[in-house]
Amino acid sequence: MRDRAVAALVRLLFALVRGLGPDRAGALCAAVARRVGPLVKAHRIALANIAAAFPEMTAGQHARIAAEAWDNLGRTAAEYVHLERIWDFDPERPPGRIQIDPEVVERFLALREDGKPALFFAAHLANWELPAVAAARHGLPSAVLYRTPNNRAVAADIRRLREGLMGRLIAADVAAPIRMMEALDEGLHVGMLIDQRFGRGPQVPFLGRPAYSNPLLARLARRFDCPVHGARAIRLPGGRFRLELTEAVELPRDARGRVDVEAATALLNRIVEGWVREHPGQWLWMHRRWR
Repeated sequence: MRDRAVAALVRLLFALVRGLGPDRAGALCAAVARRVGPLVKAHRIALANIAAAFPEMTAGQHARIAAEAWDNLGRTAAEYVHLERIWDFDPERPPGRIQIDPEVVERFLALREDGKPALFFAAHLANWELPAVAAARHGLPSAVLYRTPNNRAVAADIRRLREGLMGRLIAADVAAPIRMMEALDEGLHVGMLIDQRFGRGPQVPFLGRPAYSNPLLARLARRFDCPVHGARAIRLPGGRFRLELTEAVELPRDARGRVDVEAATALLNRIVEGWVREHPGQWLWMHRRWR
């Protein structure tokens, strides 16, 4: 009964946000997040994380980054039900909300046409759902690892929202590695977020401190010896985004020529660290990455 009541409330909120449109909803949710965020425990976690990552900054600068992070989180939540409207990229028309440089388009098209599997890593930056939307909307056969809410009714609603927008969805459960291997065997392009704590993984440097990190993507790269690319969205003023796709990352290898899982995991985390340092107010500082 409680799960159904929560799901009904979530559906009502989704309907209200959808009715406001992406711009008004984004501004409203950003304002609420900036006001409420500093009142919750997660704000203290965020400030501690920011201070550890940027010890050379003042407390005021740390607070500004945290405020920007709450703003970004509020906007991202509002954009969730508007992803189809937000994604307006058309290479034949002037840039709209979505901007992609020509060399990135060429890289994407090459991946789409080569008929081979590949791996993509991303992070909780800006609107982190957009790279998966890009793949699905422009014909890149893909699968995405995602975390399901504990509430089954809410999880079903979220899945319905995502289906058709993000390619094949792979729930982040015990069967996820097998599902990801199956997708790669089929020649799909498999993506996952790699910037959250994974207690069973190796400790690698991240933003100045050792952090337990998920080695799954590196293990898949070792097993399938397929290319690995980074994908990210950068939030721009006016409800716009720039999407980037890196060239294939040259992963470290061991003496036998196979991908070195721990060294590769460390390298991917260094790349994500560079993204975070470039736009610190667009990262999700509120989670306990270093606990």
